Amino acid sequence: MALGGEELLLAFVVALCLCATGAEPQLEVGFYSYSCPAAELIVKEEVEKVLQDDPGVGADLLRMHFHDCFVRGCDGSILLNSTAGSTAEKDAKINTDLEGFDVIDTIKEKLEAACKGVVSCADILAFASRDSIVHYGGVPYEVPSGRRDGRVSIAGDTSILPSPELGLSELTKLFISKGLSQNDMIALSGAHTVGIAHCNAFSNRLSNGDATLDQNYAAYLKTQCPPGSNNTVSMDPKTPRKFDNRYYRLILKNQALFTSDQTLVSTQGTATQVKRLAKSYKRFQKKFADAIVKMGAIEVLTGSEGEIRADCKVVN
Repeated sequence: MALGGEELLLAFVVALCLCATGAEPQLEVGFYSYSCPAAELIVKEEVEKVLQDDPGVGADLLRMHFHDCFVRGCDGSILLNSTAGSTAEKDAKINTDLEGFDVIDTIKEKLEAACKGVVSCADILAFASRDSIVHYGGVPYEVPSGRRDGRVSIAGDTSILPSPELGLSELTKLFISKGLSQNDMIALSGAHTVGIAHCNAFSNRLSNGDATLDQNYAAYLKTQCPPGSNNTVSMDPKTPRKFDNRYYRLILKNQALFTSDQTLVSTQGTATQVKRLAKSYKRFQKKFADAIVKMGAIEVLTGSEGEIRADCKVVN
C-alpha cells in the first residue's frame, strides 16, 4: 500500500525528531494508522473466523504471546521454524503442544497482500492474543504496536518459562526479572480461566495427595487422568471458553489445577489480591488488560532493530 505525500512527510518528521533528540522509538496505539490502516481489522476478522471452527485455539494464541514475550522479549521468535543447525523455541518440549502457528501464518499472508513488508509478526501475535480474549467474552483493550521481529530462536532459551510446579517465591522472582510486579503476575495468571491442561502437568498433585487440592476435585481428576495417560482437562470445567474471573474462585476453593496457580494464596498479601479479583469481574478485566499490555512491551525491538519478516516462519 503506497503512502501519500502527507503521510510520507509525517513519517519523515517523526524520524527526524527521533534522530535529533536521540529518543528510542516506542510502541504506540495506532502505529499502523497510516502505513496499514486495516491491519488490526484483518487480524480480528481472521481470528474470529478461525475460532468459529476451532474455539480452543484462542487459548493457544494467548499462551503463545506469553511464551514469546518471556523468551528474548516480544519479538515473534516463537514463530520461527527450526533449522538444520538449530532447534527453535516452537519445538522446545514446553511448546510442542501449542497450536495456532498456522493461524498466524494465514494472517501474515493476508497482511502482506494488503500492506507488503509493514506489519511485524510480533505485533500480529499481540493483536491475535487480544482478539482471542475478546472472542471469549473479555473486555477489549488497546494494543500498543510497533514491535519488530527478531532473527534468533533457540529452544534452550525456553528454560526460563515457568513450570506448573513453581511456588510463589520462584514465580515472583521470574516475573520481576521481566519488569512485571507480583500483582501483574496474579492478574496474568487469570489467563488460565480458558484452555486445557495435560494430565502430566498436575499428576504429581494427584499421586502425592496434595493437601492444597480439594479432595473431591482430586477424585474427579483421577477419573479423567488414569495412571499412564496424558489426557486433557479444562482449566475451568464449568466455563472453559469464557474469559471470566472464575479462575480465582477455583483457587479459593482449592480447585486450581497447577501448583503454580494454587500457590497464589500462600501468603496473606497474595491471597487478598486473589480474593479481590474473584469478587470483581470488572477489576479482573482492568488488571489483566493493564498487565498484558505491560507484558507486551518486554524487551521489544523497535525502530531499525530486527526486521519485518515476510514469512513469520523464517527470517528474511
